[in-house]
Amino acid sequence: MANTNQKKQYRPLVYVCSPYSGDTDKNTQDARRYSRFAVDRGTIPLTPHLMLPQYMKEDSERELALFMDLIFLGKCDELWVFGSRVSSGMKTEIDRAKLRRMTIRYFTEECEEVQA
Repeated sequence: MANTNQKKQYRPLVYVCSPYSGDTDKNTQDARRYSRFAVDRGTIPLTPHLMLPQYMKEDSERELALFMDLIFLGKCDELWVFGSRVSSGMKTEIDRAKLRRMTIRYFTEECEEVQA
């Protein structure tokens, strides 16, 4: 049983932005790794491209999924972008985060932070 006397620590909600389309198996594994990295850095990661493919079809519901992604993004404190390749969906997410003046952090595939 958890200690209810422990002080709860704030963890920002972070949107994990990385490629999904293309090699979806590899990209899914990478997204899991990026999400774990975010947890280890004291955040709560939200990674829609790990969740939405569980019940939506990429080929026929892409526009709806992207719409949902942007709603999720609006609930987050920061956007974390992973990898050197920016897909069209990622570009849409980055542009929306910039429009909202969100904190955007960029990381390599190896989870090393870089400047944009």
